[in-house]
This record gives sequence, structure tokens and C-alpha cells, in this order.
Amino acid sequence: MLDVKKIANGRELTFVLGGRLDTTTAPGFEAELKASLDGVEKLVFDIAKLEYVSSAGLRVLLSAQKIMNRQGSLIVKNPTGEVYEIFEVTGTLGILTIE
Repeated sequence: MLDVKKIANGRELTFVLGGRLDTTTAPGFEAELKASLDGVEKLVFDIAKLEYVSSAGLRVLLSAQKIMNRQGSLIVKNPTGEVYEIFEVTGTLGILTIE
């Protein structure tokens, strides 16, 4: 299960994610994300409560990065140790801006 909270502040959009971003939850989240990006210049993912990211979830994050490369910036904040390790092992640290 994936908990999603969306916070819009002008041209900045923050998604607060909790639970699991995996093959079951990624397609629905990706659809919501892509529908929300028009006019967004700064996209933030606060993933402090995200327990797990699968390859499908990584694909959604990387797809968002590709879009934001054209229209602004993307920041991933507060990854747990487990999720940070997934980013590290997959080489995603070199692509995403993680704080």
C-alpha cells in the first residue's frame, strides 16, 4: 500500500509518500504524478515514511526526473536507510538529487 499526500505551493509541488512504491502501487502513482506536473518548476518527494521502492517505483522516480530536467528541478528528501541503500545499489544516487 502507498500513502500519497500532495501539497501544492505555487509552482512547487511536494508528494509525501509512505508505505511501498512497488509494482502494485507504481502505475497509479505515476498516473497521478504525470497529471499533476503541468506548470511545476520544483518537484519534491518527501519519502521519510517510504518503506520500500521496487524497480517499478524507481522507474517512476526516474521518469519524473526526466520530465523535471526539462521544466525545473526534482529533490528527493529524507530517505530511510533501507531506501537510500536501494538508491545506492541501483546507481540512482548519481541521477536523483537526494537530501
